Amino acid sequence: MPSSLLGIRCPLCRHNTTFYHQDKKRRYVQCTLCHLVLADPEQRLSPEQEKQEYDLHENSLEDSGYHRFLSRIVPPIVNLIGTDKSLLDFGCGPAPALAEQFKERGYSVSLYDVFYHHSPETLEQTYDAITLTEVIEHLHNPKQVIDQLWRILKPGGVLAIMTQRVISLERFKQWQYKNDPTHVCFFHEESFTWLASYLSAQALTFYDRDIVLITKPD
Repeated sequence: MPSSLLGIRCPLCRHNTTFYHQDKKRRYVQCTLCHLVLADPEQRLSPEQEKQEYDLHENSLEDSGYHRFLSRIVPPIVNLIGTDKSLLDFGCGPAPALAEQFKERGYSVSLYDVFYHHSPETLEQTYDAITLTEVIEHLHNPKQVIDQLWRILKPGGVLAIMTQRVISLERFKQWQYKNDPTHVCFFHEESFTWLASYLSAQALTFYDRDIVLITKPD
């Protein structure tokens, strides 16, 4: 293992990591317990550089393709908790298209994004559902954020996460998802299994190849 990677702890379960892969841009380690893959923290972008990358994204409320992409997470949430509920769209970005889809179903929606909707008061309320769509892979401290969100999720509520998952080293080497410099944490199925156990969740559902639902006990 390169010396710069020695002693890196998993930011999810705090377990040891081991060298996983190195490409032309970054080095990666993998947790020996929950299998989370982590880009070398020394190679992260600064907050200013990260914001510049996000500003390059061309997501728009008028983009039908963007709406279709996000819409896949709506049915499983509605099926679990019904309509006319409260929802926090965490990491909503500059164009909160998902929020509009839930509003159409009678949801009361709050927004939070550290760069575009920095409203700390929204993290002091409670919600029936919290969504993280293409967010968790950007988090430097995912456990800290999940702990905070789990506390404000109502009993019986659902934490809905959309992120592509690590399958194998062979696929990881060819994976375009890892090439986004703002993506720093890559979740394996075992990562979510560990997380659900840690949270004492009522249920863990792998709804799709990139959608995970974690239900809080009543």
